[in-house]
Amino acid sequence: MDIAINTGNSRYQVDKNGYYGRFGGAYIPEMLYPNVAELQSRYLEVLSDPGFQQEFEDLLRDYVGRPSPLYFAKRLSEKYKAKIYLKREDLNHTGAHKVNNTIGQILLAKRLGKHRIIAETGAGQHGVATATVCALMGMECVVYMGSIDIERQAPNVARMKMLGATVVPATSGSKTLKDATNEAIRDWINNPVDTHYILGTAAGPHPYPDMVARFQSVISEEIKKQLLEKTGSEDPNYVVACIGGGSNAAGAYFHYLDRENVKLVAVEAGGKGVHSGFSAATTQLGTIGIIHASKTLLMQTNDGQIVEPHSISAGLDYPGIGPMHAHLYESGRAQFLSATDEEALAAAYELSLLEGIIPAMESAHALAKLKDLTLQPEDVVVVCLSGRGDKDLDTYIRHMNK
Repeated sequence: MDIAINTGNSRYQVDKNGYYGRFGGAYIPEMLYPNVAELQSRYLEVLSDPGFQQEFEDLLRDYVGRPSPLYFAKRLSEKYKAKIYLKREDLNHTGAHKVNNTIGQILLAKRLGKHRIIAETGAGQHGVATATVCALMGMECVVYMGSIDIERQAPNVARMKMLGATVVPATSGSKTLKDATNEAIRDWINNPVDTHYILGTAAGPHPYPDMVARFQSVISEEIKKQLLEKTGSEDPNYVVACIGGGSNAAGAYFHYLDRENVKLVAVEAGGKGVHSGFSAATTQLGTIGIIHASKTLLMQTNDGQIVEPHSISAGLDYPGIGPMHAHLYESGRAQFLSATDEEALAAAYELSLLEGIIPAMESAHALAKLKDLTLQPEDVVVVCLSGRGDKDLDTYIRHMNK
């Protein structure tokens, strides 16, 4: 795979200044400038190196277990009267798409001479994936996680600790993903020389949104090959993915961004209802602002204070979206929908009963919107099943017993 492909002619890829349309950039404190400038100047050079690409590919194949299957969901297809395929990122080592990015970033960190790794996590999947690659490479690992998320994602916290990571609770604000990210950035400011921040989603200052999207682009690269083999065409009619910051969506869309015949569908967390005051539907509720060193759409008050998001899903409980996705929304290239907590729960139970697959709560949001698409029997729909539902079993059981 070529993760350093030239994207200069794309309307939807990052430009040379780190922007997607009017979104992106690097709005960073002075203390972080050397770290971010080093990444900006070196990442494409490192990613272009044949040795790096070979090591990345070898680990994806032999350690992560790629390619992940593209599964034709027969019973789900019968219900929705279309040809529905699931891209099974849940079958990766560590149980989600997150490891694609952490493998790439730890290899980059090694080549930049870093030996301490920090990360933020919401649902815990990125934290587990980061702890995993740190154990693999023998590096110190510190993961910041909201104290509320630590409670609701206890199995992943246990995994991180077993893998040798230090899990630090974020106890400010909403005590969720936003606050964990704030703490990770503070750590990076205080440890600028030896530390690399493995940011888990397609957000943050340039070059992170582009870098994460490139590492995750293995998803759409495989979809193209697998669909060609199964259907005779690389192009589906729809690619559907859940979106918080947006890394699984960025990966699933990457090779289809300029193929306008492929409809891109992003599903945000509607929480208890978009206008209930308990939601994370950023494109519906957000305005342009700066969060975590990037200009994007975010939920904020008139005077610029962050509005606390809500989602039953820890991985979608974020008040903004990545700048690439903000551009896809504003340009109309992608259709943005939202699924409520209850819709996501229903979709998770449905997939479990129809296909014998228990999805992550995040992925269930994407599945929940199949009912809202106008599908024809010949339509090919690829849903990115970004993670498995082991981590959410307590939530599922609690709602089953209501």
